[in-house]
Amino acid sequence: MKRINRKWSVASIVASLTGVLWVCPCVLRAQPPLEFGPPPTRSVPSTPQAQRNALNNVQSRVSWLNNATRTAGNFNDSVGKISREFQSLRASFNAFTMTLNPQQLANGADELAELSAGLDILQESFTNYHNDVAGGRSEGAAFAELTRVLRQIAGLWLQEVNRVSARLQVGTLRGAA
Repeated sequence: MKRINRKWSVASIVASLTGVLWVCPCVLRAQPPLEFGPPPTRSVPSTPQAQRNALNNVQSRVSWLNNATRTAGNFNDSVGKISREFQSLRASFNAFTMTLNPQQLANGADELAELSAGLDILQESFTNYHNDVAGGRSEGAAFAELTRVLRQIAGLWLQEVNRVSARLQVGTLRGAA
């Protein structure tokens, strides 16, 4: 008896809700159209402190990438872990370049473009890894080559970042003026 009452009570609740919705129809309106235009500009500070922080972040990201190349073999998605660390490094470098003032950007345009190209070369090492594995090379050998190349090139790339930063006087009052 209780089972029938429960069925009827659920049915009556559903019916009453349906009746309420039927009696009081709601007016549904679409979301207002989005306005397209240029993305909002956000100013990134080019103070000496902001530049030092951004440069320190790039240096830390290279350390994190190197650490990932040494320890990623212990994880299931080892190449994915290293790739994510690399993407964080690229994002940090882009954020760093945003802290440079117009004079620094003009004075270091060629070198900054070369540093960006260096990141592209690092990115290609992942493609080389996948091509090696697809070509029949063992995953272990291809992974060892990937990590060796990443550590070596990332170290050279960081040396160049430090050299360019010193030349552009990143993080100093003269460089930020």
